[in-house]
Amino acid sequence: MPKKAMEVLTESMFYVLMAFRQGPMCGIDIADYIEKHTNGRLQIGPATLYTILSKFVTEKYIREIEVDGRKRTYCITNKGAQAYDAELDRLRQCIRDAENAGKEV
Repeated sequence: MPKKAMEVLTESMFYVLMAFRQGPMCGIDIADYIEKHTNGRLQIGPATLYTILSKFVTEKYIREIEVDGRKRTYCITNKGAQAYDAELDRLRQCIRDAENAGKEV
């Protein structure tokens, strides 16, 4: 059965929501957070980041709280926090499944 849009987050989407769990941020803050917390493994470019932010605003996962020239600051909504928690639970289940599969010999 096909998944609904936004039912499973991409890695970049997951990390963007993770960043917002720390508090309101603008785009550069999010990119810096992701690079720092993945030890440089994941670097998100502006096109990808702003596409994700646009989707998240549309889905009401985040909302814009401040505009200063071209700088826009967003915060996570309850819906966005629930989506993050659901994805975290899904990923934890994937790890449990992988660990259990490794025990099957």
